[in-house]
Amino acid sequence: MSAADDRRVARLAAAGVWLVRTLGWTWRFRTRNAEVVAKLRAAQQPIVFATWHGEMLPQLYYHRGQGISVLISEHGDGELIARIATTYGYRTVRGSTSRGAARAILGLARDLEDGHDLAITPDGPRGPERSFAPGTLIVARRGGAPIVPVVAHADAAWRLKSWDRFMIPKPFARVTIAYGDPIVVSAEDGRPDDEQVEAVRGRMLALDELARG
Repeated sequence: MSAADDRRVARLAAAGVWLVRTLGWTWRFRTRNAEVVAKLRAAQQPIVFATWHGEMLPQLYYHRGQGISVLISEHGDGELIARIATTYGYRTVRGSTSRGAARAILGLARDLEDGHDLAITPDGPRGPERSFAPGTLIVARRGGAPIVPVVAHADAAWRLKSWDRFMIPKPFARVTIAYGDPIVVSAEDGRPDDEQVEAVRGRMLALDELARG
């Protein structure tokens, strides 16, 4: 990255941090089934959070300062997102499990072994929307950590015309963060097959009703 590009990304990141902070300060959060996260953390059990790419923004704000490691693409706007996430107290691992990137998977597994929670968007970085790449299950299996699905719903939001219909909750929106029950991936399962992947995806989709309730 050239010096000029670096300055441009730095300016955009500063603007992004300001925008998220300004909007997030107005959002009214509530949670569903949050006790599953509290129990796992009390047991010092690292977690692999699985969430949809289009619901990142309110979750980025809500989970700030928790030292969660996030997987961020090395392409496109990944550098901008990484800088914003770092400002909000996240650790970053660059790469994409949807493309079978061994380096990204190893980096995430190491963070789990070091006791850090992870956040992965299984339909990122390019979709299709709400598809589920098997990398999330591979990481959880290698790190011996449960997957906790998490979705976000806002009662008033803008939706971008992007592949993921990226959600931006409007000022003073009520935002619900809903967690699913932990999903344990056995180390003896081998590489996840389509049936296993679809089962986890189904658990995530089922959370929508809880978040909207």
